[in-house]
Amino acid sequence: MWEPRSAYLHIPFCHRRCYYCDFAIVPLGDHADGAKSDAIETYLELLEYEINSSPSGPPLSTVYIGGGTPSMLTPAQVDRIFKSLKSHFGIASGAELTLEMDPSTFDQLRFEGYLAAGINRVSLGVQSLDDSILLQLGRRHCCEHIHKATSWIREAFAEQSLISWSLDLIQTLPGQSLTQWRQQLKKAIILNPPHISIYNLSIEPGTVFERKNKLGQLNLPTMDEVADIMEATSCILSHSGYGKYEISNFAFPGHTSRHNRSYWSGSGWWGFGVSASSAPYGEILARPRKRREYIQWLSADRLKAVPLHSGGMPFDERLIVGLRRREGVALFSQARICDINDNDLKGLLDKWQCFYDMGLLIIDGDRWRLSESAGMSMSNTVLREMLVWWEAISCD
Repeated sequence: MWEPRSAYLHIPFCHRRCYYCDFAIVPLGDHADGAKSDAIETYLELLEYEINSSPSGPPLSTVYIGGGTPSMLTPAQVDRIFKSLKSHFGIASGAELTLEMDPSTFDQLRFEGYLAAGINRVSLGVQSLDDSILLQLGRRHCCEHIHKATSWIREAFAEQSLISWSLDLIQTLPGQSLTQWRQQLKKAIILNPPHISIYNLSIEPGTVFERKNKLGQLNLPTMDEVADIMEATSCILSHSGYGKYEISNFAFPGHTSRHNRSYWSGSGWWGFGVSASSAPYGEILARPRKRREYIQWLSADRLKAVPLHSGGMPFDERLIVGLRRREGVALFSQARICDINDNDLKGLLDKWQCFYDMGLLIIDGDRWRLSESAGMSMSNTVLREMLVWWEAISCD
C-alpha cells in the first residue's frame, strides 16, 4: 500500500439544497458567505483541529476541497486550510490543488483571490447549460453566471495560472431527450474545458425529486433511453478529443484528475470534515454526516484509531474502484494479493459469466473491464452481483 499523498476536505455548506441532492450539507440561505458566517468559522476551527490531530504523513501531491459549496469560503479561508495542511503534512511542489466552485458564488476578484491562495485546478459545478433545466433542478445559478465564470477560468488557464479545470454536468434528467442532451454537450464543448465530469441522475431517498417521482411528476428516461444518452456522450466527447478514463470522467490528454485517480488506483488518502472518508493505509474510516455527531466523533479521539499499517484495500473495494476505470482491474493478481482462494473466486466468475456473454464485461488476459458504453451503463448491476458474492464468502 502506497503512503497517502492525497487529502479530501469536505465543506458542507450550501446556499440551498438542490432537488436531487442527498449529500451531507448545511443550507445557510442565498445570501450566506464565509466572510460573515459564524457557522463556517466554527467549522474551519474543527477542520484545523482534525488536521493537526491526524497522524503525520508524507507531503501531499493532491488536495481536493469539495462539498457542499466550497466557494462560499473566502480566499483567506481557503489559504488558512492550505496553511494547516502545509504545517502538518507539507504540500509537494507541483501539487494539484482543486476547489469545487458554484458559478453564482464568486466574481473575478474573488476568483483571483483563490488563485493567489494556491488553487490551481477548478471543478465548476454547472450541472446544466439551460436556464429552464437549472430551475427544475433547484439550482441558484443561471447561464449568465456560467458564461462569466468560464471566461475568467479560461483566461486563467490560458495564462497558466490554472493547470487544468473541469466542467460538471448531469445527464438523464427528467424530460431530457437525446436531441436535447446532444445540444447540451455541444454547448459544453464550445467552452473547451480540458476535463468534463458527467453524472447520471440518481433519485435519492429524502430528496425533492424522490417525492416528485412518487407523485408521478418526474418524466424519467427509460433504461433504453439512458443507454442511448450514455452512448451519445461517449461518442460525442470522443470525437471532440476527450478520452474516457473512468465511468463519469473525460479529459484531454494530460488533464485527468490526479486526485480522482489516486482513489481509483487504490492509493491511500486522508479525509477531513463532516461525512468525509479516509483510507490512509487501506481501511476506510468514515466520519459522521451531521455536525453535532462529527464534533462528538472528534472529541472521542477517533483519529487515534487510524491504522498506520494495513493489508491494504479489501478485495471488494479493489474491484469497485478498478472497474470504474477504463483499464479495468487485474482480477487474478488482486485475488492473489488478497488471499482469495480459487474456489471462492470461481463463485464470482460464475456470477459474472452472464455479463461476459452479454458483452458487458471484457476479458483481456488477467484484466477485466466494463465495455464501452453498455457495460459502463450497467456497472451497478455488475457490482451488485459482486457484493452479493463478497458478503456470502465473508460470512463463511
